[in-house]
Amino acid sequence: MVFMNMGGPSTTEEVEDFLSRLFADGDLIPLGRFQKYLGPLIAKRRTPKIEAQYAAIGGGSPIRKWSEYQCEEMCKILDKISPETAPHKPYVAFRYANPLTEEMYSKLFEDGFGQGKGGRAVAFTQYPQYSCSTTGSSLNELWKWRQRLEGKRATGEMNPPGAIDWSVIDRWPAHPGLVEAFAENIEAQLSTYPEDKRKDVVLLFSAHSLPMSVVNRGDPYPAEVAATVYAVMQRLKFSNPYRLVWQSQVGPSAWLGAQTSDVVEEYIHKGQTDMVLVPIAFTSDHIETLYELDQEVIGEAGQEGIKRAESLNGSPTFIRALADIAREHLQSGIVCSSQMGLRCPGCKSERCLEQKKFFLGRSDLP
Repeated sequence: MVFMNMGGPSTTEEVEDFLSRLFADGDLIPLGRFQKYLGPLIAKRRTPKIEAQYAAIGGGSPIRKWSEYQCEEMCKILDKISPETAPHKPYVAFRYANPLTEEMYSKLFEDGFGQGKGGRAVAFTQYPQYSCSTTGSSLNELWKWRQRLEGKRATGEMNPPGAIDWSVIDRWPAHPGLVEAFAENIEAQLSTYPEDKRKDVVLLFSAHSLPMSVVNRGDPYPAEVAATVYAVMQRLKFSNPYRLVWQSQVGPSAWLGAQTSDVVEEYIHKGQTDMVLVPIAFTSDHIETLYELDQEVIGEAGQEGIKRAESLNGSPTFIRALADIAREHLQSGIVCSSQMGLRCPGCKSERCLEQKKFFLGRSDLP
């Protein structure tokens, strides 16, 4: 079971390498034909600022700790509820930080998978809502290394005997267990407000933004994030007013809004000072929650009534949901969702097309 995520530097010394990989990825931050020149330049210029941010949250991101914990605990549950597919071994593959995808693949080899020995692996995206910039980029990277290490570029064959048999859990935006985990954390934070004010607290669901060039290409992410928000509010019986807002815009180009920081500022200006921020597209704490939301947005607002719901982190409800999702996938016999085979209407990426053909086992995708 391979958990796939963006990752984050575990120490400040890893920040520049992390940023270099991030800004070199045209799937996440499209910089056009000058990407390989602009990416490293932007990364180098931003490194001191980002190093200071990681220093402010303890010297590094906790995302690796939480990802490894969640995957290990999920596998323990999975061994019990899906004994016919046991044992289940946990792995983590990050897109921009250690352990990188190629490190994960080498570990699979060391543990007896592939290279003529076969075995099954599930790429389980830890972005609940699909985006070409996140899940798509991680799958592109997985496909690239599969081709290099045990595919056509390594053996001369597209599907050599004994290669790892991959399937993909590519999205799960409205899974009941995910929804329940979010709702529990929101209710816990709402309970800290006086009862007579509780129903008027505004819930701000905050997700990582996307460049409008990606949105206009037809990326499904905004709709899937909205689906998660609506499902959570249904579970809460629409107890509070709410909005979906977007954070982490980078650069001068147009991004999906409204921006979380701007919304908080505007509501304070209108006299609304009781708000709970909910990181709705993240499965654990990292720089966007611990620094951007906690220190920049909430810290600079200077209002006691502005708080944040806890991230999913070690939530038993969430980890049980992960196990349920994995069991359903393993028992279904499908390689991925039918939605994954539908390319964005404006997609021109040949890499994306070839990746989808591989995971779906089809050569006829348009």
